[in-house]
Amino acid sequence: MSASGPNNSAPSAVVFAYHNVGVRLLKVLIDAGVQIRLVVTHADNPNETIWFGSVAQVAAEHGLPCITPEAADTPELLAQLQALAPDYLFSFYYRYMLPQAVLEVPRCGAYNLHGSLLPRYRGRAPVNWAVVRGEREIGATLHVMNAKPDHGAIVDQQAVPILSNDTAREVFDKVTLAAELVLARCLPGLLAGTAVLQTQQHIAGQYFGRRTPEDGRIPATATAWQAHNRVRGVAPPDYPGAFFEADGHRVQIDRTLWAGAPGPAEPDAGTLQADSSLALLVQDGRLLLRGADGVLLPVLAARLDGSALDAARFQSLYPGQALAPRD
Repeated sequence: MSASGPNNSAPSAVVFAYHNVGVRLLKVLIDAGVQIRLVVTHADNPNETIWFGSVAQVAAEHGLPCITPEAADTPELLAQLQALAPDYLFSFYYRYMLPQAVLEVPRCGAYNLHGSLLPRYRGRAPVNWAVVRGEREIGATLHVMNAKPDHGAIVDQQAVPILSNDTAREVFDKVTLAAELVLARCLPGLLAGTAVLQTQQHIAGQYFGRRTPEDGRIPATATAWQAHNRVRGVAPPDYPGAFFEADGHRVQIDRTLWAGAPGPAEPDAGTLQADSSLALLVQDGRLLLRGADGVLLPVLAARLDGSALDAARFQSLYPGQALAPRD
């Protein structure tokens, strides 16, 4: 029976959700027959590239009440939730912190889906941070919500691999599927009260904050592997892109190609070239990005001041030269 149907004996829930993870996991709850008493989501920001699905649209298709409050800590929202008296509260990529008073509303607990293998990569943008840092796997974790972000006991989690040339968008798609697998797998036990929770063993230095476009800057000291990870971790069109500034111009590197085994995230100082730094150049008719370790990285897509840049154009603008980040 649909979650919007008249089966009053089914467990009930309020769902805070956004993005593709929110879309897929809301559908998991609906498919399981959970009574969705309210969906809380965000109004899309016109200044943001919206490449993901709409939770509000899914709610409308299933006849579920849906609201888009500008904050999650208002007395009005709290009163509305208390009046609904749900059994469960779920948060699936909802962007606002939920206050303790809201977390105490559901009779059977509040649960959040986080896009990493907790306790690693707590906080914002875990997929982007993991790719930028050269990780080889990530995943999805359903956990109990408490006052601290991504802090509560783990219900279930699922790992997925990160391949050497995966972009953040490709990894996010894997995490979305992992999230769906996690919720579908553990939901029966959670609703029956038989789920076995695991206390998180917190790791120092594993909380990450919100990313900004400036985080896409490629440092002059980056090795080829580090530069490649920066590029694919913020690859457009979904994210702002990786860049450096040289010769009074903005050089944006949109796609690079890594061949062979991945490099170390933090190379030994001896691998860096004393006379080398990050640079864009042409060699044998190919546009290449040279790392500070001297390794050459094929560039599949780049822009100079917003216009497409290939080997031919680069050679015409900078014959026999290389563009390196300014100090």
